[in-house]
Amino acid sequence: MKYKGTLLVVKDCNAALKFYHELFGSELVRDNGGNMELTGGLYLQEAGYWEKFIGKSVLPRNNGTELYFEEADIEAFAEKLEKLYPDVEYVNRLMTHSWGQRVVRFYDPDGNLIEVGTPA
Repeated sequence: MKYKGTLLVVKDCNAALKFYHELFGSELVRDNGGNMELTGGLYLQEAGYWEKFIGKSVLPRNNGTELYFEEADIEAFAEKLEKLYPDVEYVNRLMTHSWGQRVVRFYDPDGNLIEVGTPA
């Protein structure tokens, strides 16, 4: 068995692709109309399809999972995030943990939790 990636439920795949491309450099691998594969093992599924498949509603901002990225120049990333998405909802702005790692946590436009931190 091989792990392939993580699927995020989004309102609009094209808008989500733009967000993940601008902030993380994700590129489109395949577009199946309402379901996209991006580089790095990230998959996007539009909520209407997802809810039909599983027979349940999506719960944005459920805080049960997070996508984790590492970035050495965290200050530059935090500035880019603020410039491109000034209305982003933060869990915490750039902070330093007791062990020295600097991180920022926020939600993507669809309520998926993201953490970006300096390499451990």
